Amino acid sequence: MGDHKEQPLRVGAAVRRRRRALDLTLAVVAERSGLSVPFLSQVENDRARPSRSSLEKVADALRTTAVELLAAADPACSVDVVRAEDAVPDAGPQARSLVRGHHQMHASEFTGDHEAGREIQYRNDQLMYVADGAVEIEAEGRAYRLGRGDTLYLTGGVRHRWRATVPDTRVVVVAVAEHVEAVQDRRGRRR
Repeated sequence: MGDHKEQPLRVGAAVRRRRRALDLTLAVVAERSGLSVPFLSQVENDRARPSRSSLEKVADALRTTAVELLAAADPACSVDVVRAEDAVPDAGPQARSLVRGHHQMHASEFTGDHEAGREIQYRNDQLMYVADGAVEIEAEGRAYRLGRGDTLYLTGGVRHRWRATVPDTRVVVVAVAEHVEAVQDRRGRRR
């Protein structure tokens, strides 16, 4: 009762908005992602649902994440409950959004191993919290080892990569949403 109604997400509009915001053509996104223009057109028009792998390729081409695209596709609710049992049971690594919809904050939970070689850069600030297990994070030329209960704060724009160093690791990432521009005022304070 009061839970967000589960409906299949339609990411097409979110992909189109992001592509247009970056002033990119479908051809450029196709070249960057390795996917075809007709397929991308079908995705944008919600005639095709991309696989997780395809959505990640599109997200990389659009300089965002698949989780952000899914969040932008989900209608926002002022009050929403995300149940733990709603997570898709999977033996492998997975990511699930903890905040659905298009909000000023985004939160995701990553379980299991993570693609360590993939470098990530968010425009806005983020906080990583190790709920269980341990991770190693590389940022600005340094390696940080975090265990259960540890957090790491990253200012927007910092390139980083991370990997789980213990099986069944759970990491919660909370970030200022991509559509909210965190900028400095004239006095150098973030707003």
